[in-house]
This record gives sequence, structure tokens and C-alpha cells, in this order.
Amino acid sequence: MSITHAILGILSCRPLTGYDLKKIIQESSFMYWSGNNNQIYKSLLELIHEGFVTNEVQHQESSPSKKIYTITEEGLAELKEWVLSPPEPPELKNTFLIQLAWADQLQPEELNTMLSAYENQIRMQILLQKEKQRRGTFSPARTARENSLWEMIQENIISCYENELTWIEKIRETLCSESREEKNKMNYRVVEKNNKKYIECSSAESPIRMEQDALDLIAACGENDTNLLLLHAAALTDDFFKLKTSLAGMIMQKFVNYHVKTAVVLHEKLKITGKFKELLAESKKSNDFRVFNNTSEAEDWLVK
Repeated sequence: MSITHAILGILSCRPLTGYDLKKIIQESSFMYWSGNNNQIYKSLLELIHEGFVTNEVQHQESSPSKKIYTITEEGLAELKEWVLSPPEPPELKNTFLIQLAWADQLQPEELNTMLSAYENQIRMQILLQKEKQRRGTFSPARTARENSLWEMIQENIISCYENELTWIEKIRETLCSESREEKNKMNYRVVEKNNKKYIECSSAESPIRMEQDALDLIAACGENDTNLLLLHAAALTDDFFKLKTSLAGMIMQKFVNYHVKTAVVLHEKLKITGKFKELLAESKKSNDFRVFNNTSEAEDWLVK
């Protein structure tokens, strides 16, 4: 992708600071580039030199001054000329394909483990993209047609990941003749309430004790098209309730990173003391992760 033309496109919507430009590009699912953040400022200098962009220092009384960049008529003409140029074919630089090319040396169980790990990553990307779509990432939406174009771009990204899942299943059907164990050893169900769905995990064959277990639950959310999760204490290992293990913090952060709103239900016999009790009290202020004493309260918070 041409970073300069991405900048021109964003500035065609409205004047912005370099920081705002950097944030929009970083959060975008398709406006990517190879390089560090300084590349944006170097590109802005080039665009100013070419007459495609101007800048103006805006002074503020209570905050540092900021530099606002605005596209020029020449910049708009350059942007249109680039949009009309012949499009490039999509790139297929996927490290997993190179790994797969030499996977014949693996045992069937190893190959299945490799496919499952990749599948989980794809499911989490689908969940992340759908959450971006729900939250509404940067989109000009100046006209109905422009709004539709940006919606179709997001659909393209999600469908690419969904096609990847179909392809993985085809690999399994073609190459993995051995019977597969059920990947999900979590005892969960999909619950619908108030026109919303959530995953309820009441127990687990092996309690949640590591990062991969959290990722499996995130993948289950993505598979069932929801970002709501209800966890019961029976699905958690004892280490989760010991602050010194850092397990709770690590798992909570994973759910937050992937925008999975999570409620944990503790049973009455479970005695929580010390600093972990303080952590739970602090979580009551969060909109992403909270702890409750009963399922009814947890459910109400999730689907409100």
C-alpha cells in the first residue's frame, strides 16, 4: 500500500494531526504498511514539498500546540489519479503456507495440532474484525455510496478469514484420516437472551490454567458470533485466585484485548481473601470484566 495515498485519502475527509493519522492507520484492517510510525511524518513532509498537503500550527491555551494537516486541490487531483490507476493483485504472503509446505515430516497428531493453532488464530481475527465493525472504525461515510463501499471492504476482510476456515477444514478432510478428538474440552453452551447471545462455560475437563485456554474460549466466542462470555468458578483453576501467579491478570487482559466482555460467577463456598479480593473489588468499575456472586446478576450485566 502507498502510505502517501492513504494519508491523502484520510485528509480528503477532514484536516487532521499527524497523531490522528497514525492512529487511524494503525487501527485500520486494510490500510497497512511496512515501516515505523516515523514514516507517516516523513511522508507528510514529502506531500508538503510536492504541494499536495499544507500544515498550520494551532495554538492551545491549556495544551501543547499541534500541527494540523490539510489536503490541497493538487492533493485531491493526485488522489483521484492514483485511485484510477490499474489495481494490483492481492498479495499472498502467508508464513503459514510456507510452514505447511514442509509439514509432511509431521505425525498426523502434530499436523492436526498445527492446523488447530492456525484455526484458533483465524477465529480470533474474525472476532476482532466483527468487533471493529460493531464499534465503528474510521469511515468517512460522506455519501450513502461511500458508506456502502467501506462496509463491503470490511465484509471482504471477514470473508477472507472465513474462507480460510473452510480451507483448513478441507485440509483435514483430505489429509487427516485419523479420528479427531473434540478440540473444545470446555463445557460451554450458547445462551440467548434479550436478542443477544453469550457463551456460558460452567466447567472444564481441565480447568483454565494458561493463555491457550483463554484463547480457546475467545475462539469459541468468534465461532458463535458473540463477544459475551460468562465463566463459572468451576471452570477456573485454583491458581486463578492467587494473585502471585498473575494468571487472572493475564487471562483478563486477553479477554480485554479481543473485546470479549466477560462475567465471572463465584460460588458461595469459595473464600476470596487478600489482594485478590481487592482486585475483584476494583473490577467492579470495569465495563469489560466483572465478578458476580450469582448467575442472574452476571447475565443481566452481559446482555443489558
